[in-house]
Amino acid sequence: MNRNMTRWVACLGLIALGACDLDVSNPNQPETERVLATPSDVESLLGNYYRRWHAGLYGSTGNVGLMAAVQSFENYSTLSNNCMGQRVGIPRAGNDNSIGNLCGPEQARVYFFSSEVTRVASSILTTLAKDGFTLGSPSQDARAKSFGEFLRGLSLGYLALVYDSAGIVAPGMSAEDPGELRDYVEVMDSALVALDRSIAYATDNGGWGAMTLPSTWIPSSTTFTSAEFIKLAKSYRARFRANNARTPAERAGVEWAKVIADAQGGITADHDNITSSTAGPFNDIVDILHTFTTWHQMTPMIMGMGDVSGSYAAFIGTPLADRGKTGGFFMVTPDLRFPQGATRTAQQDDFQAKASCGTASTPCERYLQNRLSGGDLFSGDGWGWSNYDFVRFFSWRTSGDGTARNGKLVFFTKSELNLLEAEGHLRTGAFAAAAALINKSRTAGMSTTTPSYALGGGLPPITVLDATSPVPGGADCVPKVPVSPNFNTVACGTMMEALKWEKRIETLQTHFMAWFLDSRGWGDLATGTGLHWPVPYQDLQARGRTGAAIYSTGGANPDAAPRSTYGW
Repeated sequence: MNRNMTRWVACLGLIALGACDLDVSNPNQPETERVLATPSDVESLLGNYYRRWHAGLYGSTGNVGLMAAVQSFENYSTLSNNCMGQRVGIPRAGNDNSIGNLCGPEQARVYFFSSEVTRVASSILTTLAKDGFTLGSPSQDARAKSFGEFLRGLSLGYLALVYDSAGIVAPGMSAEDPGELRDYVEVMDSALVALDRSIAYATDNGGWGAMTLPSTWIPSSTTFTSAEFIKLAKSYRARFRANNARTPAERAGVEWAKVIADAQGGITADHDNITSSTAGPFNDIVDILHTFTTWHQMTPMIMGMGDVSGSYAAFIGTPLADRGKTGGFFMVTPDLRFPQGATRTAQQDDFQAKASCGTASTPCERYLQNRLSGGDLFSGDGWGWSNYDFVRFFSWRTSGDGTARNGKLVFFTKSELNLLEAEGHLRTGAFAAAAALINKSRTAGMSTTTPSYALGGGLPPITVLDATSPVPGGADCVPKVPVSPNFNTVACGTMMEALKWEKRIETLQTHFMAWFLDSRGWGDLATGTGLHWPVPYQDLQARGRTGAAIYSTGGANPDAAPRSTYGW
């Protein structure tokens, strides 16, 4: 990375704090020492960088998040905004990384934000390691080191998940050193080591003692004692370890015993952030997807697997190009997270978000609603069109905890952690343990509160404990999946498909690239989908790379998904 690129990345962070002087003559090591000159400077900068990491993933739609959503059927849109339309076709187009390509800024955002967070956290840790430097007490120093390594773990973890490679920056490195590019396996190894260290600083030699994280460092309804912080770090470690796989073979080879252990030691309830539309952290992606325009369609390709009326079977039995030509997909499902009723009118009468959860801090009765007739706005391939909108966080979007988009919003669900553990048990043959965890959300019914809301699917429990038997329910089983060799008929899924259904519905739009990361490792992405994004051409150029060294992925390029397990 040349000096101009280093200066630009460093400035990004300081702009966030209102502190970037564009006239600084030497923005490298001397400037770093000036910014981190005093203990209060160090803590102030450190305390702002979770929000900075958060902004890279969630604070704008201008990144790869919406591309990944359409690529994994978590969303459907043909708009060119944020390059969704360029990625929505089947077979998928590649992730174009040519110099000056229209998607370049979106494809670079997570890379540069996460690289910046890694750099700043590493610089802070370097300062904390200096002889005689202290923030005031051993507990305070341990807390800062723990948080700094946590930030390194988060930022390196998402660099590994999103890109095929990245530079690894570590404490003690020169501010001029961008880190040699390493592949996603090595980058993730570094992320996991950083999380290991974060946990160790919170544990060893008394850890933080009685101290907690300042509430501004991770704005949340949780008070982060060292014990609660360790649970969050272990939860991310479980997510990262499972989701770094690019293929089914790599996913099968995950160290599932470690995933299980981290899931068991992770969060015990949904982890939320208290969002602020002015000061952050914020979730611009959830915000925009609740506008219910052509930004957001719930394609039936995977969501339809919950149907028991025959609509999905007919949909799958129709050639891809002809699906949806007669109108939006309508389904009937016993899954309580969907509107109930045998007709569209009945489902609309059963639940509409505006009436159910249009007020502050009110859970929606269902996760999805049947869009009001006459409100259908659609363009694109018929297979992308349905009658349904995702509305689980409608209350946050319209009213928050008092004002729109301000207040508690889920960012890591306990169900995700349960299902990561369940997958580990299933893959190691512990079917009873896997079924018990899958059934937690699968069988959960309606809450006993007023108003009542779905706690899960209310579906019959899995009781046959093997890898091949169909899920219970007979003709009304959920999920139904396309089956080989022609993939034009459907059949009741196995325990693994039940796990995948629960994971998708419970994590839908709850975290960055939720469906993409799982679908990649499960082999469920459509043919041609890039398995990751290349190092942005801007960074390759800064490293002196030209010509063929600036490359793309997916489509006709390397690192493209083959035909999926569902046939598309």
